[in-house]
Amino acid sequence: MAAPEQAMKLYTDYQLPADKEAGLAKAIRLEWWSIGFMLSIVAVMALAMGSSQAMKMALIEDVLSLTPPITFLLAMQLRRKRPNASHPYGYSRASLLAFLAAAVAILLFGLFMLYDSATTLIQQHHPTLGHFHFAGNSWGIWSGWIMIAALIYSMIPPMILGRMKLRLARDLHESTLYADATMNKADWLTAAAGIGGVLGLGMGFWWADAVAAGIIALDVLKDGVGNVRHAMGNLMDRRPTEVSSGKPLRIEEAIRETLVQHTDVIDARARLREEGHIISGEILVVFHDHTITAGRAEQLVQQSAKLDWRLKSLVLMPVESIELD
Repeated sequence: MAAPEQAMKLYTDYQLPADKEAGLAKAIRLEWWSIGFMLSIVAVMALAMGSSQAMKMALIEDVLSLTPPITFLLAMQLRRKRPNASHPYGYSRASLLAFLAAAVAILLFGLFMLYDSATTLIQQHHPTLGHFHFAGNSWGIWSGWIMIAALIYSMIPPMILGRMKLRLARDLHESTLYADATMNKADWLTAAAGIGGVLGLGMGFWWADAVAAGIIALDVLKDGVGNVRHAMGNLMDRRPTEVSSGKPLRIEEAIRETLVQHTDVIDARARLREEGHIISGEILVVFHDHTITAGRAEQLVQQSAKLDWRLKSLVLMPVESIELD
């Protein structure tokens, strides 16, 4: 007597491959390190800020930079929940919501920075930098040097952590982590522009501070627009794309090329969508034999899922023919 086939589970969990799970654990540690460093940077910048426009923009950006790592960590907690009757597909889309929140935060910050710097230039506000005061006492040091020291400190952690996150974001297909890495890039660029603004003020160019803030704003705004477009595309079930370039992953083509090699398959097409770090969808297959068994369909699904570690919850549908638009 043949052994009964194993029944398919209605609610299926998804486990990352071992190397990806290790990478995700590293990403989570990096985000905790990011939060700790950003809090220290905010404290240092608040003490050294003075009346500099660029310093104020840098401080606000540092505060806003806490949004991506916090949303990433919250999404990681939520997406680990098992699928259930109310959420039969699980909670993997929590990553998409976190990515959208981080992208909107970056966009709004860029808009605010651009408005604030433009207003300062129009009003011809002339900031001045005197001696550094702390706890009511003057140190006899030009406050610009204190600001520059604070800005240099604010550059180092984002520069190092951002590069590490960028590699992990591409490897793990984590859009929120990638948005955080771009925010870290904006952080150290902000600091660099801020140093230029402070030095410009020290040389008597009143407009240098606001111009530096405007340059920072345009760079942040560009990243914000790109990330929001990417996040909205994912939520609208766009075909899977690379997190960094936005180019199609072309997994659909790989599935078709694999399945049409079988003698019982006439044609096959896949339509896929991103659900955070995983990719799911349907495979339409035209068979020679219209009495295809469930076991055969399951074999082809498993073979397709092995083509990419992100593939999960694929459904194969036998059809009479496939019409392409």
